[in-house]
Amino acid sequence: MPDKQDSSFFTELVSDALSTAIIVLDKSLLIQKINAAAENLFDQSRERIQQKPYTALFGQFMIVDHLQYVLDNGEPQVLRSCHLRSKHSEITVDCVASPILNTGKLVGVVLELYRVDHQLRIAREEQLLSQQQATQQLVRGMAHEIKNPLGGLRGAAQLLESELQNNELKEYTKIIISEADRLQNLVDRMLGSRHPVKHERINIHEVLERVRKLVKADIPDGVNLRFDYDPSIPELLADRDHLIQIIFNIVGNALKAVGDKGNILFRTRIMRNFTINHQQHRLVLRLEIIDDGRGVPKDIRDKLFFPMISGSAKGTGLGLSIAQSLANRLNGVIQFESKPGKTCFTLLLPMSDQKETN
Repeated sequence: MPDKQDSSFFTELVSDALSTAIIVLDKSLLIQKINAAAENLFDQSRERIQQKPYTALFGQFMIVDHLQYVLDNGEPQVLRSCHLRSKHSEITVDCVASPILNTGKLVGVVLELYRVDHQLRIAREEQLLSQQQATQQLVRGMAHEIKNPLGGLRGAAQLLESELQNNELKEYTKIIISEADRLQNLVDRMLGSRHPVKHERINIHEVLERVRKLVKADIPDGVNLRFDYDPSIPELLADRDHLIQIIFNIVGNALKAVGDKGNILFRTRIMRNFTINHQQHRLVLRLEIIDDGRGVPKDIRDKLFFPMISGSAKGTGLGLSIAQSLANRLNGVIQFESKPGKTCFTLLLPMSDQKETN
């Protein structure tokens, strides 16, 4: 165990303001301190991980020789492209291990971890946002071109119906009016909600339970809903109706993916000092909806959030497009990773300072 002077010195090395993940080990390679970025990286709280061996974070990944070299020689070591596993995902980092000196005495090792797949996430997020903006512009243009003739078509059918005496012929005009209304509804859904965002304090787990009740009647007996909630998550400032619609649409896709038998997991976590849309937020909600279904077909993964794109023959392809649009209005984003047997949709939302985007 480090003495009190060393412990205080370790604390000074760690800053939650840094975006670089920092892990401080003592000479016995026990974890003394980690910062918020390291908590996010490994999905581990500092309270649970403190005073545990370094393997609690790194598993059996063989960096012990490099750490021992730092302790024996007092010289830093650099490890490139280390493939590690956090609680729920695989990560790739560059690791710099440096000696810690306190009044000339070597007291431990500090690890700086730079996530090299972080840039891939940012690039993917930028692509999703660009897709959504382009889609909205295209849809709005199409909606304008469709609505005008559609209204004329419906009006003409109503006038014709009023002039007809034959009830059998009126059935045809009713079909025209009904189909015009159906197309109008489809266009409105493509445009998404244009109601102003209502900011209110929301418990995300109450919203999830509401969605669970909404979908309960449609869940086959062979499908299990499971929950992994972080009860310490504070309330967030958001629009309740928007959140319900986002989650409902994602869960709807998960139900189609698993069919009559499978598992769907709801998981909530907090990310600290996390960046969304080029803006860093002190706290970010990470909501994951994970299913063990067939996965997203490879040929539609790059365009999954476009309207009219669906992996289901019975789907309209609007659910995820609408969900992404609503998430953007809350300054958030939806991401996904998929392979046969595991698909994870992740909703990232800032916990404060949300402002409506147009």
